[in-house]
Amino acid sequence: MPCLNEAETLETCIRKASASIEALGVPGEVLIADNGSTDGSQEIARRAGARVVDVPVRGYGAALQAGIVAARGRFVIMGDADDSYDFTSLGPFLDELRAGGDLVMGNRFAGGIAPGAMPPLHRYLGNPVLSFVGRLFFRSPIKDFHCGLRGFKRDAIAALDLRTTGMEFASEMVVRAQLAKLDLREVPTTLQPDGRSRPPHLRSWRDGWRHLRFLLLYSPRWLFLYPGFVLILLGLAAMVALLPGKRVIGDVAFDVQTLMFAGGAVVVGFQAVVFAVLTKVFGITQGLLPTDVRIERMFKFVRLETGLLVGAFLLIVGLGGSIAAFAHWSSKDFGAIDFTSSMRVLVPSLVALMLGFETVLASFFLSVLGLPKR
Repeated sequence: MPCLNEAETLETCIRKASASIEALGVPGEVLIADNGSTDGSQEIARRAGARVVDVPVRGYGAALQAGIVAARGRFVIMGDADDSYDFTSLGPFLDELRAGGDLVMGNRFAGGIAPGAMPPLHRYLGNPVLSFVGRLFFRSPIKDFHCGLRGFKRDAIAALDLRTTGMEFASEMVVRAQLAKLDLREVPTTLQPDGRSRPPHLRSWRDGWRHLRFLLLYSPRWLFLYPGFVLILLGLAAMVALLPGKRVIGDVAFDVQTLMFAGGAVVVGFQAVVFAVLTKVFGITQGLLPTDVRIERMFKFVRLETGLLVGAFLLIVGLGGSIAAFAHWSSKDFGAIDFTSSMRVLVPSLVALMLGFETVLASFFLSVLGLPKR
């Protein structure tokens, strides 16, 4: 149990957990990962028969990480010390762990949420939306990403090398376990109003954003790749439609001004796709993401020289178009020329030049990330 000034409810939680361990007939312990309590929680825990681990690094995730490292059991069940979770009904978690589950999540929406136990903002917006995003991004079977009551095989979770120290640790555990292809399961659990007289440590908007930010950062596909492809396709479609001439739809005319924005969309989309690849490679090399056979194939067939050739081709195309536009201007004695016709040459030429430079720079950066290391 992570603990920060939980004197009002800590003893109750410890006694319930101890009684559950005894009823299940398994050897076990109750471990309190104390995050610097100043209300005497440490002594209360020791008197109730729990083992206390002092965690100097502040944060929900930091406390849990230290507790996982200090735990002696093969299986670990974690839960908040605010008396909102049912520590007397841990049998389903143990059953699923014994049946082969690596991470067994509680599902409060399936088990029941008592009136007043979860703010409406969390119950109807925060948890459902963030859990949906997690399932969409990572194809996870978990429907309650943020349930604080969960059980897991200690060695399996320790091997994930979890790193976040804040509330987003709850999401990191599920995401990293899914990416590592661990066996994830869910069991119904209940949620009661907590027994504290003070406000909870959770801050709805701040911690909700931290969870969402983590989900985005761990999914380069949804953060960069898919939006980038959409921008490239839309931009190219608009450019192809507008290069021959002006297009009129109803009473609206689309001309070179729209062509310029379409070219910008192609460049921004290409940059987003490059970011997706670079982020993926960086995550793999740093051990944050699992290895991907597609990335390994890419390094086998797409080398620095390949990127330099593609970049050089785009630069030549862009430079050729720019020279043609300059020659046309020169033929007019560098005087006034037709704006719309010249822009239909200059915009695609500029786009090609920018993409060429981006390709060359990205190729060198990707090669740096792909350097072998001990």
